[in-house]
Amino acid sequence: MRVLITGGYGFIGAWIARNLLAKGAEVVVFDLKEDPRRLRLILPESEVKKVRFRAGDVTDLPAVTQAITDESITHIIHLAGLQVPTCRIDPMLGAKVNVLGTLALFEAIRATGDRVKRLVYASSAAVFGGPDKYPANTSLGDDVPLVPSTHYGVFKCCNEGNARIYFQDNGVSSVGLRPWTVYGVGRDLGMTSEPTKAIKAVVLGRPYSISFGGMTDFQYVDDVAKTFVNSLERPYSGAKSYNLRGQVVPMRDFHAALVRVLPEAANLVTYGSTQIAIAYDLSDDGLQKDLGPMPKTSLDDGIRETVAIFRQLLVEGRLDASDLDAPKPPPVTVEP
Repeated sequence: MRVLITGGYGFIGAWIARNLLAKGAEVVVFDLKEDPRRLRLILPESEVKKVRFRAGDVTDLPAVTQAITDESITHIIHLAGLQVPTCRIDPMLGAKVNVLGTLALFEAIRATGDRVKRLVYASSAAVFGGPDKYPANTSLGDDVPLVPSTHYGVFKCCNEGNARIYFQDNGVSSVGLRPWTVYGVGRDLGMTSEPTKAIKAVVLGRPYSISFGGMTDFQYVDDVAKTFVNSLERPYSGAKSYNLRGQVVPMRDFHAALVRVLPEAANLVTYGSTQIAIAYDLSDDGLQKDLGPMPKTSLDDGIRETVAIFRQLLVEGRLDASDLDAPKPPPVTVEP
């Protein structure tokens, strides 16, 4: 299996690469520039060197098509995209990368015939509206009405619709996955990166205030990475988008779990009260039914594993704290 990962130097991409290498797959990262710093957080240098780099812009259809051909790619994981804050500031750039970039992947797959066996792409829980837009006390399936509250969410809805049409018209099978709050080593960007930053801050003995509260679906990054890989490998035909589900809890439960793992967090970490405007009680029954069981790490264990890696990086003098000092983009929230 030769896998092209667009945006593969990002947070989730690094963990996917780690899991693919463990399976003996060949990994090619397609990105604007070579930047393996997140890979180096979770892999020894000998493994990092196994990841091939292919420079290119995901919106450049000839470059994407050439990469698939030159590298003899058999499977694709598409992660390249701009997150909520950037899409809010510059919607046209967000649409170019998130929508046209995804269309370029589908067009390249169509143009190269049956070379690519499967495309798995990152959608997002941001396709949903706020929890106030849906019935209370009900886990939402994959196919409920999508009323996103951000440009980013709208762009992801567009990608899901285009995926359906490419299967309908061209027989291109794809799986869209909708992560929520993914946490773990390497998460340093995005609206829901703050819980990971709080873990890192405590390891460094620093205070940290999470700006939002309410209910959140916490998903450990290694589980999410394995779900992408499973979706790449398991038998499937179609073009559906699926909810992911980790541990759906109020922020106070995340804080309590963090304190259980790191007691000093009780005096170092605080959190807000506003609810992110994305429905949080999402059912993953459709994913389990169509693609089989997926891994789920408990919140305590996920935090514990994250702490262990952060501590090792600290001992090695490689725990970067620059993301803790970066300005926090305002999360899209609703009052509780």
